[in-house]
Amino acid sequence: MKLDTKLIHGGPLVDKYTGSSSIPIYQSSTFHQENFAESQEFTYARFGNPTRKALEETIACLEFAEYGYAFSSGMAAISAVLLNFSHGDHVVLCKDIYGGAYQLVIEMFPKYGIEYSFVDETDLSAWEKAVKENTKAFYIETPSNPLLTITDIKGVVALAKQHNILTIIDNTFMTPIYQNPIKLGVDIVIHSATKFINGHSDVVAGMVVTNNERIADMLCKTQKMFGSMLDPHNCWLVLRGIKTMKIRMEKEVENAEFIANELQKHSKVKAVYYPTLANHEGKEIHFSQAGSGGAILTFDLGSYENVKTFFANVSLPIVAVSLGGVESILSYPFTMSHAVVPEEERIAMGVTEGLIRLSCGIEDKHDLLNDIYKALEPIKKGQSLQKKIM
Repeated sequence: MKLDTKLIHGGPLVDKYTGSSSIPIYQSSTFHQENFAESQEFTYARFGNPTRKALEETIACLEFAEYGYAFSSGMAAISAVLLNFSHGDHVVLCKDIYGGAYQLVIEMFPKYGIEYSFVDETDLSAWEKAVKENTKAFYIETPSNPLLTITDIKGVVALAKQHNILTIIDNTFMTPIYQNPIKLGVDIVIHSATKFINGHSDVVAGMVVTNNERIADMLCKTQKMFGSMLDPHNCWLVLRGIKTMKIRMEKEVENAEFIANELQKHSKVKAVYYPTLANHEGKEIHFSQAGSGGAILTFDLGSYENVKTFFANVSLPIVAVSLGGVESILSYPFTMSHAVVPEEERIAMGVTEGLIRLSCGIEDKHDLLNDIYKALEPIKKGQSLQKKIM
């Protein structure tokens, strides 16, 4: 089954109870048991729900996995995976990591007695050097948030298999449309379904998929114990969003590549980060494991004052936390996604006061570019720093 067809038919399309062409919202907390002495599939909504089951089957199909789980947020999904390590375990993570995941690791891992190391994700030798006798997992995010650094998935997986280490990846930016980590040997794939999978900025949700039965049992139990499952209404919204994900993302990716190429020519833009650009580090590796550059680009205006001026004059993209909506979204990682990271570490990561992340929507690309150019005009040329194309 080809991807376009899987997006519609990869999970249940028709409700088996009513024949409805849209899986209904089973807004029920509990289910009648005609014979309480016999088991039945649905008993209580925390344990299972028909709408949620349809979504979980769909995401598993799209990611070439056997098992899928829907959580109440992307951070709930990340937590369900990372908080299942035990006292004395060691986890190696990419240093260019989403701020929420960073906070979970540095604040919660010590309480559980879990050791951790951050490494330069672009350097395979750094992953290998970080391995200890008690290392249990590698955690990857590629392209990373917000600098779009690239990790060699196959290389990290091969190293992990040598040491019997689990591999975990946050695949939010690429989605199943453009990157399939399970096919590359990754054990656990995480998504913030709030973003491109739903695609309309009206849901907060997370997903986890795996082919490992033992991990699947662990995730199922964790979902029940944490009570962090996604509610039926939001499951239904994500199911609806999935059907148009490829069409949406094709337009968003087209816009991102166009704008990234144009912005790198602009005298007031210090740097542009996007995987299709000629000098983007890891470009060849990225395109050996992904099908596009994605819908996110990041650019640096050199200072907070320049960002402030730019945001005050832009009109089409909204300025907000999050990404992946049909509307273009500008974010300021320094005080948004990475605000929890200490300032020194933020700057060391490259998350500077001049950095802006743009999630491209489905607007006309020329309208978007003209609006961005208009917002760049009031920035004084003297404040623009030496140009660096990534």
